[in-house]
Amino acid sequence: MKESWKNQGLEQGDGDHRVSPVLVRRYDREGLICEKSEWVIREKPLTLYVNGKELVTLLCAGHHLDELAAGFLHAEGFLRGLNDMEGLDVDVEQGRVDVRVSADLSLIGRMWEKRTVTSGCGKGSLFYYSLDALLSKPVESDLSVSPAQVLDRVDELNRLSETYRRTHGVHNTVLATPEKVLLFRDDIGRHNAVDMIVGHCFLHAIPLSDKFLITTGRLTSELLIKLAKVGMPLVVSRNTATTLAITLAESLGITLVGYARGGRFVVYAGHERIWQGCSPQGRLA
Repeated sequence: MKESWKNQGLEQGDGDHRVSPVLVRRYDREGLICEKSEWVIREKPLTLYVNGKELVTLLCAGHHLDELAAGFLHAEGFLRGLNDMEGLDVDVEQGRVDVRVSADLSLIGRMWEKRTVTSGCGKGSLFYYSLDALLSKPVESDLSVSPAQVLDRVDELNRLSETYRRTHGVHNTVLATPEKVLLFRDDIGRHNAVDMIVGHCFLHAIPLSDKFLITTGRLTSELLIKLAKVGMPLVVSRNTATTLAITLAESLGITLVGYARGGRFVVYAGHERIWQGCSPQGRLA
């Protein structure tokens, strides 16, 4: 693989370029309270080209564009492994990523044409083929975590969310082991933040079977399919899950945890990966 994606100064994760100050007027029921400056998250289009052909435009915050592109293409089947990628070039100013792929994309291209608009925040379309769940293999993993470890990692995610605290305009995602957070990403779209995590691990050959994902976004069917494709065994969210996501998690062998906030969470599927224990009141933790 040509490693043109490396050493391009693309680690733009931290910095004021993520947000912009705007002048707003604040009101209550009685009328105008004040004028003040507030931080607002920036939104930029990013167009992905595969072998010179325009594929899709993602709406994003404009950072970690190499990871976002690689993660999206890996999760959607255009990149099976690093050897499939001959090159990745990012043009930050033009909002464009060009990826050169060695694999035969004819079948994937036909499937892509059957994509539908989904509930994914921050994208106009997401590859969601009706038979995708059947094509995904159940996730196999020996990962197990305690309730305390889940909640400790959620607390770490909350502490890392500086841009969210300033703007309330991004979704946050971390990759973690039971003992610590390994990687943090945020973006205006919950799927974009997940794709950055997937892309980082893809580009650096980091295995996922012994790790888990924590997100602030909803747990939906398209997210479950994406995570099943890359072998993620457990996903945690501060938010809720949909019925289809729960059904898919059960069939795909993924542990699904939601409402992880205030020192508690619920397990929708795959409870065997969560250590069993009792609270001081004698109830199951």
